[in-house]
This record gives sequence, structure tokens and C-alpha cells, in this order.
Amino acid sequence: MALFGRRRREAEETAPEPAAEAADGEATPDDGEADAGEATLSPEAVPAGERGPWDVADADDRPGRVDLGALRIPGRNGMALRMELDRQSKRVMAANVTIGQSNLQLQAFAAPRTAGIWDEIRGQIAAQITAQGGSVQEAKGPFGAELLALLPVRDQAGNVARRPARFLGVDGPRWFLRGVLTGAALADRAAATQMEQYFSEVVVVRGSEAKPPSELLTLTMPGRPAPAEPAPAQPDLLRRGPEITEVR
Repeated sequence: MALFGRRRREAEETAPEPAAEAADGEATPDDGEADAGEATLSPEAVPAGERGPWDVADADDRPGRVDLGALRIPGRNGMALRMELDRQSKRVMAANVTIGQSNLQLQAFAAPRTAGIWDEIRGQIAAQITAQGGSVQEAKGPFGAELLALLPVRDQAGNVARRPARFLGVDGPRWFLRGVLTGAALADRAAATQMEQYFSEVVVVRGSEAKPPSELLTLTMPGRPAPAEPAPAQPDLLRRGPEITEVR
């Protein structure tokens, strides 16, 4: 079961305009949308089974969520949404949400009906990071087992450094949601709580079609219909892709 695939090449495309914009270019928040700086309850304080991430069948219909096909994500004031594309297939590979100085990459995958896949995927992620010169430590967080990693990155001068990242995973009904936290949320407890709360409000739309385990579920650009199903493509977890920015 591979979650690591061909490297993405750079590609750029203009994001669709928000439905309503203020004079300064920032999208007008939807009714019921929470402010990015608003105090939130940590998922750790909510009993398991009463917190998300949610399957679409169990989610409430609160306003302000952004429809990305397989994912519906909360809107926030000041939030930047960037979509990663595969240049060859033009397929959307991931959604990146930035709030303040914290970033959360989101991807949803198909999973078997009878069992989750996070236990197996954690081992795959750890093995690849270690093989590429990084380091990984498993820890327990508000969503269960997670990985704290130092990812090897190379700058333009060829120097290699390590970038910290935190891998979150949740097994749902026939789906698996993975989040990768970077930035301020790794060092600041308030920022971490804010991004954990955000992750807990994500809704996964699995669909009824048959898919092999670990296949990436189809993501779409905001405001665009889903394209015809392309051949399966797998993301490279250690490489950032091209980005398209929508600031809310």
C-alpha cells in the first residue's frame, strides 16, 4: 500500500474568486463562521465519539464550510486556502489551510469497510522519513496515535535542514483523514489547540463508489464541480506541491 508516488512538478492556476469580497480583497465571512482568534475547546476535552472529524452522514449542517469535493472544511476569518496540484494530471492532491502562522495540510483516502489503515500508514510514513534522513517519534494526541517528525529539506544553496511536522490521522467509515501540521502550532499551545479544533470540524465525503484502500479521494477546487475520475495518483508526503491561494 503506497502513499508515496511520483514527485509533483510546479504548476500554477488562478483560484476562483470568493462569492463575496470586502473592499480590501478579503472574503466576507459567512454567517455562523468563527473568527480565527476565537477561543475554542480543545478536542481533548470532548469525549471520543462526540467530536470530529466527521463523516458527512453524521455532520451537522452548520454554515460556512467550504466544499472541496471529498472534504468540507470550516471557513475562518483571515484563513488562506491553498490547493496542491499534480501538473501532469491536473488533479488536486491536497488542501492546505493557513491560519496565522500555522499550516494544516489535509488529504482523505479510501479505507476498507472492516478496518482502519492509520496503524499501517504510520509505519510507512516513519520508514520513508527515516530513509530520507529525517527522524520520527510516535506520540499520543487528542485524536489518538500521531507522529512528531523532523523532515529533511534542502534549500536553494543545497544545504539540508530539518523541518518539524506533526502527522495526525483519523480512521472513519471507509475513509482515512490525514492532517500534517507545521508552523507555529508545533511550538505554541494556543495555536496548536486552534488547529486541532479546526481539524476536528473537517467533514469527509467518501462517496459510494468502490476504491482500493489508501487511494486518494477526489478533491476539487472551491466552487468547481468534480472532474471525471483520473487514474489513481499518490501524493509525496515529504514534498510540497504547487499552490493556489484563496484568502477568506
